[in-house]
Amino acid sequence: MPLNLSVRIDPNSGFCFGVIYAIQMAEDILDEQGYLYCLGDIVHNDEEVERLEKRGLRIIDYDILEALRDEKVLIRAHGEPPSTYQTALQNNLTLIDASCPVVLKLQNRIKSSYDRKERIFIYGKHGHAEVRGLLGQTRGDAVVFENLDELLRHELPSNITLYSQTTKSTDSFYRIKGELEGRGYHVAANDTICRQVSNRDQELRRFAAEYDQIVFVSGTKSSNGKVLYQVCKNTNDNTHFISKVEELQTAWFEPGQTVGICGATSTPMWLMEDVRDALLRL
Repeated sequence: MPLNLSVRIDPNSGFCFGVIYAIQMAEDILDEQGYLYCLGDIVHNDEEVERLEKRGLRIIDYDILEALRDEKVLIRAHGEPPSTYQTALQNNLTLIDASCPVVLKLQNRIKSSYDRKERIFIYGKHGHAEVRGLLGQTRGDAVVFENLDELLRHELPSNITLYSQTTKSTDSFYRIKGELEGRGYHVAANDTICRQVSNRDQELRRFAAEYDQIVFVSGTKSSNGKVLYQVCKNTNDNTHFISKVEELQTAWFEPGQTVGICGATSTPMWLMEDVRDALLRL
């Protein structure tokens, strides 16, 4: 017996402008020359990466970059450290730079702070592509931390210059700033968080509250996806995380229920539409 679900996709979910820009650049070059090298996954979504690989995108790592000569290489929205640009010059590589403008602005600000010999602390995820690019502006001298407890394990100077990965929560960033100031530190806080990403917290809370069930679609590698999934889960306990259509389970739903579909800034709209179509067939 069909479930007759009422299904709607969150209109605010899907790629942020930085990811849209990078993918459009990749597709334009793939149309021209049939293949293109990309340093790291173009987006933290396996389904979208697979789609582009079928069109000729070749994902490479730093070891392959070192050996590559006389080719075009796409720099994804996360940005890169100066060392990548140096390698490109040495190897006669043409960089197709799709670094997000928000990330580039942050890199420049961190480089300026470093040149002023400030003690820099970056609220972000260890090993994340964007954070590697940020660290590169300081020759690896900045301190990266994922939460306040980790930060407080460091011997902190009295004057702290605080930055954040662009996709972190603004609430958490200002909470960390407040805690440090409450402990007597002087904090020069640079709010460099992308509002297109951070504002999704509130949008998603409103969206998740409107439905019986929520299906959150995201790649498992997406930091942003993990955060936004938790936002939905905290609002609506009937929130289910999937990375592809095949992970949907009929048992989650009851006849006639309303279902909201949403995703991360790295979730393609076509994938959420596939999920919607699958739900409507149940």
